[in-house]
Amino acid sequence: MDEILKQTLLYDFYGELLTKHQKEIYEQAVLEDYSLSEIARDAGISRQGVHDMIRRCNKSLEDYEAKLHLVEKFMSVKKKVHEIDLLLENYEEQDEKELIKKVKKLSGEIIEEL
Repeated sequence: MDEILKQTLLYDFYGELLTKHQKEIYEQAVLEDYSLSEIARDAGISRQGVHDMIRRCNKSLEDYEAKLHLVEKFMSVKKKVHEIDLLLENYEEQDEKELIKKVKKLSGEIIEEL
């Protein structure tokens, strides 16, 4: 997975667990693509302080994911929903009973993941 996409997803799922100050710094660095110098100037801290905070935030977000697996589950469910969409797009080309069987299997897997 692309690193920026991964950071964004981790932040979307676990960002509220960061402090207000951490969220502000992380959003500026990752979501708004500010430079370390710009963030440091606005926050009144050193560039190294910004760098360290971003690194700590990334570590915290990755630790949450390692314990909870919410992003992993989200990506898996998204993939399965896409598979269902593809099956339904080609509905005319398939046996109806076979199609229903495949969709039920995928939907069952999605329910198990949730």
